[in-house]
Amino acid sequence: MRLIRQLTLAALLGGASIAASAAPNPLSVHVLDLQSGRPTAGIRVALEQRDGAAWRELANGVTDAQGRIQALYPKNGKLAAGDYRIVFQTGEHYKRQGQATFFPRIPVEFSVDAPTQHYHIPLLLSPFGYSTYRGN
Repeated sequence: MRLIRQLTLAALLGGASIAASAAPNPLSVHVLDLQSGRPTAGIRVALEQRDGAAWRELANGVTDAQGRIQALYPKNGKLAAGDYRIVFQTGEHYKRQGQATFFPRIPVEFSVDAPTQHYHIPLLLSPFGYSTYRGN
């Protein structure tokens, strides 16, 4: 019985070390449509980092059927402290819907001060307004 416990513990610890070595992507986004209460698929999103007075694109993607991009930061990249911006291309979405919008693109600027943490940026969207916050 003791051997079984030792093997089980070794397997659990081994699995934990494997899970710990696979670092999750440090940045994700989620777009929700406030009008319908549903996720918003097909929104193009770009991640940019401030480089002096300019912005440099690091990555881009498109929200999936659940309105999410689970891993927006460049694969195998290490998040650094600094200023970032996510640009949601919402005008394209509303054009496909045949609906007017006041905000054709929504830039969301944020500062990373703890690069080891995960940053989740949800966007609550409607044709004439939006809200965002730091999620987890």
